[in-house]
Amino acid sequence: MDNEYLLNFLKEKNVATIKKKKHTYLTYYGLEQQDTYVLKDGVVKTSVILPDGREFNISYINTPDILSLLRDQVSQYTSAPFNVRVESDVATFYRIPRVLFWDYVSQDKKLQDYVNSYYREKLSEAIFRQQIMMMNGKTGAICSFLYQLIHLFGRKVEAGTLIDFQITNDDIAGFCGISTRNSVSRIICKLKEEGIIKIVNQKILILDVDFLKQYVQC
Repeated sequence: MDNEYLLNFLKEKNVATIKKKKHTYLTYYGLEQQDTYVLKDGVVKTSVILPDGREFNISYINTPDILSLLRDQVSQYTSAPFNVRVESDVATFYRIPRVLFWDYVSQDKKLQDYVNSYYREKLSEAIFRQQIMMMNGKTGAICSFLYQLIHLFGRKVEAGTLIDFQITNDDIAGFCGISTRNSVSRIICKLKEEGIIKIVNQKILILDVDFLKQYVQC
């Protein structure tokens, strides 16, 4: 998707921006909202609340992206498709009334193409996540999640690939559909013992990328 075009378009339209601090919520799953939000910079986490009250994490987003476009195009108000929580020190968002945004989409062919690509990409991501959850056990789910983090936050260092972002065991559990952080802790400890990963300054250093990659390829 052409994120640069989207950002330039919103800037040219003088769309207002808002800032949110770390661990504050931009939207809450199921609550009515009338605005469309676009992440300009920062890192956010999307999640939903399961029937048993647990939070299931969907994705980290660290590049410009539309965060609230998975509902109908007509209504002035619609329910938020998921929670959006800021994970970086601060994040900046464009905020635009959703009806006005869809007016812009209907008038701009390139913006239409962007939105169509957005829906295709979100569908592909959802299918991929479901495949990973169905085809791997707990260890495989965590390994595939760690591998995906490489593309989001990975930075090459002398010893391997550093996930340059602090991620808690609770968050890993939420992303992998694991009910307790203790299960995550046991698997992380095993991966450390086997020399797959190492914890450096509360961040994950991946020593054996190929080991993790096998769980994604399955």
